[in-house]
Amino acid sequence: MQKISDTLKKDWLILILIIFGFALGAYFYPSLPDTVPTHWNSSGEVDGYGSKLFGAFGLPAISLGLYVMFLVIPYIDPKRQNYAGFKSTYQFMKYLIIMFFVGIEVMTLLIASGVIVNKPIFTQIMVSLLFILIGNVMGRFKHNYFVGIRTPWTLANEEVWRKTHRLAAPLWVFGGIINILLVFMGINFNFVIIVGIIAIVPIVYSYIAYQQVLKE
Repeated sequence: MQKISDTLKKDWLILILIIFGFALGAYFYPSLPDTVPTHWNSSGEVDGYGSKLFGAFGLPAISLGLYVMFLVIPYIDPKRQNYAGFKSTYQFMKYLIIMFFVGIEVMTLLIASGVIVNKPIFTQIMVSLLFILIGNVMGRFKHNYFVGIRTPWTLANEEVWRKTHRLAAPLWVFGGIINILLVFMGINFNFVIIVGIIAIVPIVYSYIAYQQVLKE
């Protein structure tokens, strides 16, 4: 496994994105109101507010924390040897998550400063794209304790892990596409229902697949 210093050199663009997030927060800070949007509900509407300081630097701090987590995980996972089998996918996940939070930060700052008007469609599309992109690579996740659908049954058996992720991958993509179509069709549908389906179905399936493996 490569050294953390080598990983940091490889992740230079991710580090620039995180620095950009802090710089953007500093730039918008003087023009922000005392309270800024910090949370959106399942319909994409703002339902939570935070301080000016958190609005400017909270999301970049979260991005930094997530990156540190991504950096450390391959070194502490008991199945660390499996990360070599999906190295490019793991790298993609790092970029995807950090870019998602930078995108949320940009949207939050623009809304809070009055540059754009908050529209639920913004958040719904971003979350839907996240599900589509994760689903597109989910089938490549190798057996590990941190990334993927971690149930007692997927963690106990690699074949159950493989089958569960092969099922979940198209389900996540389909769920994201359906929500985007509903948004553009103007149909008011609670995204939590879709999230519930694409989350619960793989969990139930992993149990069923495990029972099948035991019978073989």
